[in-house]
Amino acid sequence: MYLELKFAAEDWAAATVEAMSAFAAEHRAELRDCQRAARFPAELYAEMGRRGWVGPFTPTDEGGSGLGVAEYCLIEEEVGRCGLVSPQISIQGQRWLIDWGTPEQRRRYLPGMARGDLIFSESISEPGVGSSMKLMESTARRDGDDWVLNGAKTHVNLGHQSHVTLVYAIAPEGITAFLVDTDLDGVETRPTDPIGLRLIPTADVVLTDVRVPGSAVLGEAGRGMDTFFSTFNMSRLGNASELIGFGRRALADAIAYGRDRQVGASMVTDFQGIQWTVADCYGDLYGASLARDRAANLHAAGADVALATSLAKKMAIDASEHAVNEAFALTGGHGLYTDTDYGQLLHDMKVLRVAGGSLEVLRNYVARRVLRSDDYEGLG
Repeated sequence: MYLELKFAAEDWAAATVEAMSAFAAEHRAELRDCQRAARFPAELYAEMGRRGWVGPFTPTDEGGSGLGVAEYCLIEEEVGRCGLVSPQISIQGQRWLIDWGTPEQRRRYLPGMARGDLIFSESISEPGVGSSMKLMESTARRDGDDWVLNGAKTHVNLGHQSHVTLVYAIAPEGITAFLVDTDLDGVETRPTDPIGLRLIPTADVVLTDVRVPGSAVLGEAGRGMDTFFSTFNMSRLGNASELIGFGRRALADAIAYGRDRQVGASMVTDFQGIQWTVADCYGDLYGASLARDRAANLHAAGADVALATSLAKKMAIDASEHAVNEAFALTGGHGLYTDTDYGQLLHDMKVLRVAGGSLEVLRNYVARRVLRSDDYEGLG
């Protein structure tokens, strides 16, 4: 639902929605097979890259589409709505490189990432650490002009398939980000089996005395938190957009089923209780879309978006969860089988309820902003 997004070209938006829907329909059987097997469909992903759906921010002379945040939101929402392979992880990586990368890092990684044939992952989360990066145990020590990395990472989407992973570790200067080629000695990946987002499956990544050159540092040593938040304050919009897409697909499919499902002398959607459910879910998705669109427009204008993107993702989680859950009320037993998408949508939504900033972390941040503001962020 693109209510207030400002696209560079309206014909691009309409054409992209149509093209992504047609691409998903053409490859539906393969996508479902890959989802069931938790298998990354590399060829489909590369084709998405060739069509310009993997590198929206990357400039055209570096292999990308040279688009803006509105287009990024549309691509991610259509990915969620159509059930395509999410480029979110790669887009975050490209944003990191655009904002912080050296010319050599950009030349080495950006074109392939934007085309979809160089796979990127981010190795941030650690077992037992939770959401606090300050508690991470991965270390980086200098050895001459090189760095030596040790640590264990978990919940790494495409960790097993990636060619390069962005590793956050504690250096003497503080939290630091490193671009680590996954074919280096000492890098081990172990596939894991997630309940959702199974087209971009997860892995554990273990680093044992991994030696990288000084040129592998992204940004500056000790500025890892700056690199992290500069990208995640934006990338919440991608997560929010996918969540809205999940909710739209669940509600639209459930309505289509309910309109044709006869119960006695009536159709399912003739019942007032069902109509109220449809109205409430639609209203939530509409509100989440407005919040996302406002945050995207603020980002495009260069404004501080930390609160706006946090609210956008929080509202998208709530709206998506409501719509996906209530889809089962509209479909009844029909929605309980694996030949429909409702169960997988439920799992996909639950993953994004946690990943990229959990609902609880977002609520904490919004509350702090309101309570510490002189006018309670506009309430006073």
